[in-house]
Amino acid sequence: MHIGIDVGGTNTDAVLMDGRQTLGAVKHATTPDVTTGIVQAIQDLRRGHHFEGEQITAVMIGTTHFINALVQAKRLAPTAALRLGLPATKALPPLVDWPEGLKNAISARSYLAHGGYEFDGRPISPLDPDELRAHAEDMKAHGIRSVAISAVFSPVNHDLEVRAAEIIAEVLGSDVAISLSHEIGRIGLLERENATIINAALRELAAEIVDGLTVAVRAEGIDSPIYLSQNDGTLMDEDYVRLYPVATFASGPTNSMRGAALTSGLATCAVIDIGGTTADIGLLVNGFPRETANEVKVAGIRTNFRMPDVLSLGIGGGSIVDTETGEVGPESVGYKLGTEALVFGGGTLTATDIAVAAGRVEIGDRSKVAHLDPAFVQKVLARIAERVSEAVDRMRTSPEPIAVVAVGGGSILLADELPLFGAVNRPENYAVANAIGASIAQVGGEIDKVYTIEPGQREESLAAVRAEAIDKAIAAGASPRSVKIIDFDEVPIPYLPGNATRIRVKAVGDLEMGVRV
Repeated sequence: MHIGIDVGGTNTDAVLMDGRQTLGAVKHATTPDVTTGIVQAIQDLRRGHHFEGEQITAVMIGTTHFINALVQAKRLAPTAALRLGLPATKALPPLVDWPEGLKNAISARSYLAHGGYEFDGRPISPLDPDELRAHAEDMKAHGIRSVAISAVFSPVNHDLEVRAAEIIAEVLGSDVAISLSHEIGRIGLLERENATIINAALRELAAEIVDGLTVAVRAEGIDSPIYLSQNDGTLMDEDYVRLYPVATFASGPTNSMRGAALTSGLATCAVIDIGGTTADIGLLVNGFPRETANEVKVAGIRTNFRMPDVLSLGIGGGSIVDTETGEVGPESVGYKLGTEALVFGGGTLTATDIAVAAGRVEIGDRSKVAHLDPAFVQKVLARIAERVSEAVDRMRTSPEPIAVVAVGGGSILLADELPLFGAVNRPENYAVANAIGASIAQVGGEIDKVYTIEPGQREESLAAVRAEAIDKAIAAGASPRSVKIIDFDEVPIPYLPGNATRIRVKAVGDLEMGVRV
């Protein structure tokens, strides 16, 4: 057996799984410190379906710890951004497009140094070790505890980032966390650099959170490996999370979509995940979320790391309803739904109250919403359906009919028919699809680099890249027999010499349960 947990803004959902069969499922209000809610969810699971700690082979968690820390600008480490690219790139220094509040929250310091590459792999300038040591001494003097190193076109050649990290570590010591951009983002200097700075700022928190989760799970007598889910629907172990916390940012919507695929039996469909705060709409392709091809803004910062293509609406079970216009959201009572909604004795009209008044769900005290005008209730529900339908229409890439699956506790807000799309699939255990998605997550390996393809060597080169992705998945803990390539892109770059080609390969496999990686 294994446990899947997903932490949302309103509820923490948990499921007890035997393979792909759901043995038990619970919802618990998300607590302000998040970790307490996870412990309580595990305890609720045990009460509903008793298990011994040694029976659990793995615990998979999708958490909002890190994205919340960034959005709230709290618990971030003093961080330095070091860019290798002089004499180029001086016009737009690191952190140029960051909000002032976030720069202050990380006590930001930025540095420019020589190094980096042209787009064709030619060096811009040689690395200057003395220059880097001087920068490192300044970082040390200003109390920097985490460093983000980015080099121009490091996805083409990352050796300068690695060497710079060695020099910085010599001065700052092994206790300082160093993040390298070629390991985090894709081609596109500012976006890749931003993602790396975010990752660096979260490194200390990552160690603290992983330790906290480990202690909490161990306190319940569970000694199995703990995994956190990534943006792309795959898992990472505790050590990986400490290095790359930024990879967890979109795990919530991803888990819901993966859970929708399992519970509905549909590998390609549109998924509407309605929680307590937002409705997230995305497309499943071959059982995995379609990834965005564009830059992604996180807390107002442009990034380009792996993220699912998700459109979020401020509509959820906790969304506040305007009593005059009938508009829903984007403000939400969040995890206070159980005390602030009318049906729970509160004084705020929420979307959940509307669903109860319409007879779509039996929770709380229905008499508390008996005064609502039925016409007003139907107007609100129709508006919700209209906005969700428009969002699904925006997400699809062709006019062909597409199946629609609704999951999440807030999906009670949708009727059985959706304008433009017809019947809505609402599978069994739809309310905890996100936790199910976390529990069935696989282990992946991705390669996204620019290669020089020699004449007559194309097939051999592509085979080598595929093998590298498969090896990466196996190293992350995937069962070798289960690994397969699920995504492959080959894009020639005509403005680069030497038959330059950007190749992206993604391999996934089933986690070897109980095996520590």
